[in-house]
Amino acid sequence: MSTPRKAEDVIWVALDVPSKPEAIEMLHLLESIGVKNIKIGLEVINAEWRDEIIHLAQILGFDIFYDGKFHDIPNTIMRAVSQIARRNVAMFNLHALCGRKAMEVAVANKRESKVLAVTLLTSLGQEDLIDFGYPVQTAVPALVRRLTETAVRAGVDGVVGSAQEASTIASVFRSFGKQGLIVTPAIRPIWAAVGDQKRPTTPTDAIRAGATDLVIGRPITNPPKEIGTPADAWKLIVEETQTALEQLARTQTY
Repeated sequence: MSTPRKAEDVIWVALDVPSKPEAIEMLHLLESIGVKNIKIGLEVINAEWRDEIIHLAQILGFDIFYDGKFHDIPNTIMRAVSQIARRNVAMFNLHALCGRKAMEVAVANKRESKVLAVTLLTSLGQEDLIDFGYPVQTAVPALVRRLTETAVRAGVDGVVGSAQEASTIASVFRSFGKQGLIVTPAIRPIWAAVGDQKRPTTPTDAIRAGATDLVIGRPITNPPKEIGTPADAWKLIVEETQTALEQLARTQTY
C-alpha cells in the first residue's frame, strides 16, 4: 500500500473576494483553520492591491496557484510568464488553446513554478462546443483528451480540467510514460450549491477519478448556513478528502 497524501496538501482554496480588507481577513482566517494552499484568480489578479495580497499570502506561508489563465500569442506568453515566475508562485496556468508553441515557451520560462494547461472551462458543456463551431459529434471528453495530448507534448507539469475528465487526462499522461498534476476546479461536496458550474464533482469522486489537486472556493469561504462557519466546512471537506485519499492508497501497490 502506498502512503496517502494529506488532504491539506491537495486542496487549493480560491481567494475570490472583491476588496483588499476582505482579502486580508480571508487570508488570516484560512491560515488560522489550517489551509496551506490558495488560488488567486482574476478578481484579485486585476485589483490594484494584488501585489500586497500575494506578499501577505507568502508571509503567512501559503503556496499560491496564480490562476491567470493566460491566452495569447507565444511572445506575449513568454513575457507574461517571465513576470509571474519571478513572484515564486507554486504554479500558474495558461489555456491549452494557446497552442503548443505558446505552452513550450511557458515551460521554458517558468523558473521554479509549475505550468498547468487549462483544457475546457468547467462552466462549459456540450452545447457550448456547438456554439463554438465544433462538429455536433465532438464530445467534451474527446476534446479534453486532444488538448491534454498537445499540452503533455509541450512539457507542461499538469493539466486543469473537470474531475469528470480526470481519468481521461490521467490516461494521456500514462500513454506518454509521465505523471502529471491533474488539477480539478468545480469541486462541490454534496451539501454545496452547484452555482455556475456545469461539470461539478464531489471531492471523493474527483480523487477516485484521478485528480491530484482540488480547487475549492465558495463551499469553504461561504458555506451554507446549515454547515456553519468556514472552519466547519473546511473540517468536513478535509475529512472527506482524506478518506478518499486513504481509500485510493489502499488500492495502489509499489
